[in-house]
Amino acid sequence: MNSVDLAFTPALDQARLIRHKEISPIELVQLYLDRIQQLDPQLGSFWTIAAEQALDDAQAKTELLAMSHPEELPPFFGVPTAIKDLTPVEGMPCSYGVKVLKNRQPPQDAEVVKRMRAAGFILLGKTATAALGSTPYTEAKGFAPTRNPWNLDYTPGGSSGGAAAAVAAGLCAIAQGSDGGGSIRGPAGCCGLVGIKPSRGRVSHAPTGDVISGLATHGPLARTVSDAAALLDVMSGKVLGDPYWLPDPAHSFLEATRKPLQDLRVGYATFLPPVGAIDPVCEQSVMSTVQLLEDLGHQPELVSVDFNDLLEPISTVWQAGVDVGVPWFFLDKMNRYLLKRSRNRSGGQYLTAVTKMQTLARKLVASLDHVDVLVLPIFMYPTIHVGEWRKLRPTKIFDEIAYWVTPCPPFNATGQPAIAIPAGFTPQGLPIGVQLVGRPADEVTLIALAAQIEAARPWIGDRPDFATRPFSAN
Repeated sequence: MNSVDLAFTPALDQARLIRHKEISPIELVQLYLDRIQQLDPQLGSFWTIAAEQALDDAQAKTELLAMSHPEELPPFFGVPTAIKDLTPVEGMPCSYGVKVLKNRQPPQDAEVVKRMRAAGFILLGKTATAALGSTPYTEAKGFAPTRNPWNLDYTPGGSSGGAAAAVAAGLCAIAQGSDGGGSIRGPAGCCGLVGIKPSRGRVSHAPTGDVISGLATHGPLARTVSDAAALLDVMSGKVLGDPYWLPDPAHSFLEATRKPLQDLRVGYATFLPPVGAIDPVCEQSVMSTVQLLEDLGHQPELVSVDFNDLLEPISTVWQAGVDVGVPWFFLDKMNRYLLKRSRNRSGGQYLTAVTKMQTLARKLVASLDHVDVLVLPIFMYPTIHVGEWRKLRPTKIFDEIAYWVTPCPPFNATGQPAIAIPAGFTPQGLPIGVQLVGRPADEVTLIALAAQIEAARPWIGDRPDFATRPFSAN
């Protein structure tokens, strides 16, 4: 296997190669560090490259591998990965996308990082994020913009843009992201990946509290449904004292990828009140997926999905997430604007918005109870150019963002699981995806259906030209 093929090999397959001693952790880490050195100066997907730590860990795991039986090893033993720079990792900076914080060192790992380490992962570093995770593009002030490996003139989305760009470019096989309004699903769609926003309470936020009333969650970004499902298995589980939690599923999410499916009732929509019709390219991706599902024996049904009145309280709650104690003068103009809007509301007004959001979210879930899965676009139109909105006034940027991401935040409010999967390419050659939304706490059906789609319409061979050019390691 050549180095490019190995770099694009799914994480579970990499773990199998390591367990069978066909490759070593040190070889795989060095391969990715070489690719990061060669490609990332143009891509901007990593903000921290923890080369020395990664190599030390890889060396230790390579030595342990020689003395271990394959069945004794954790599922992702020796597989390199990366953590989004909103998530604390002990010994690595955590900037939140704010330049003044770029050298700040958190005192401990987030729970999700602890679980990933226990699963055998090796951390290559921290990936780029939108400042404070607040925008669907990754262009934090004071950092180089993150670019889409399918076309460097375009954004990979946000706020998990660095994670998506890194996986899509073969700089790691799998990565952690987070989603408070589309921040996993958007980058997955922009970069041709699988991204899972789990159900509320599936993945712990420990040791910190919940910041935005249950909107946000950690989740995986990967190139295959199986990889994403297996990482969700690793991430999942409650910690004593969590404000939201779910019982463990009867079977693993990885097992769900092999689960036979009964015919499902599949709802779909291409007109989303109050914003209206989606872009024709996005509509085509939805309809081609619906047609495939019908061919596979499922029962599609055009449904009414009404986001009227729900988007406004979501916006109020979401904006409060930028008020994390960073003085306003260190923020970019968009986050200054959001901070001002948030601070102009009282605590009572915030709680009123939370109550309204929860009430309307409950109604939305009830209105979709007659379908098993919902097929929707991820964004209202395909990905945008890097810097496309940079010169606009914050009020205009806010309006553009709110319109573009409309299909995603309602399901952060409901807490339903959603999975983004590839659904082809735009006429310009950029990936486009769709999201599947499931019943509350039912990731199993979503993952099983996504795996069925993947088997019928494989995307594993899709690679951006930018990332497949041969190069010589230094």
